[in-house]
Amino acid sequence: MGKKRKSGGRSKGKKGASTRVQCSFCGKLVPRDKAKKVTKYVTLVDPRISKELRQQGAFIPRRRVTKTACVSCAVHKGMVKVRAKNERKD
Repeated sequence: MGKKRKSGGRSKGKKGASTRVQCSFCGKLVPRDKAKKVTKYVTLVDPRISKELRQQGAFIPRRRVTKTACVSCAVHKGMVKVRAKNERKD
């Protein structure tokens, strides 16, 4: 069989087995170095109210939410794009 990607879809190198994390969308256990990670900042205040508060000079706290996804969920949600066949090994 030919090899689709030079890295095998992972970033572990020659480290051996890596720990597993759970996909935030489907619950599948995925190796930490293979999972796709997306970080978003979420505010707990309604956007209309926060705009008025910011104009008055108030500080609005934000929470950082990190989600990990397996490859199939990441492609489905649009976090990563499918690359052309000749670009995959780069």
